[in-house]
Amino acid sequence: MVLGRDHHDVSGTDSPFRETSNIYDGSRFTADMAIQNVIGDSFRGATWVSIHNGGGVGWGEVINGGFGMVLDGSKEAENRLKSMLFWDVNNGIARRSWARNKEAIFSIKRAMDQEPKLKITVPNLVDDALFSE
Repeated sequence: MVLGRDHHDVSGTDSPFRETSNIYDGSRFTADMAIQNVIGDSFRGATWVSIHNGGGVGWGEVINGGFGMVLDGSKEAENRLKSMLFWDVNNGIARRSWARNKEAIFSIKRAMDQEPKLKITVPNLVDDALFSE
């Protein structure tokens, strides 16, 4: 069996025109997280990874990463699956928390509470009222 995803909506895709983006800090127009995500997936056990253009929103509009993972029923495949999916999902949540998405900040803090080995830098939010025009 193969588990795969052609682009990472949740996990760091750089897709500013997608409804799942939730990136409001300007970083949505960079490709760094898509690259980081597939490299992290590859080191954590994905059978293959891909970087591609398009992702359902139009050619030239986005850089996406994808992965495939062969699940053969072995203990090794189970360990790779747990490692890679944990990384994959939390990478996307972390990225959205850095963009100051309040729900993502809540979610990544909860993930760190559940897994003490997970360490993410959480942004400090500034009250907009402190700034004057």
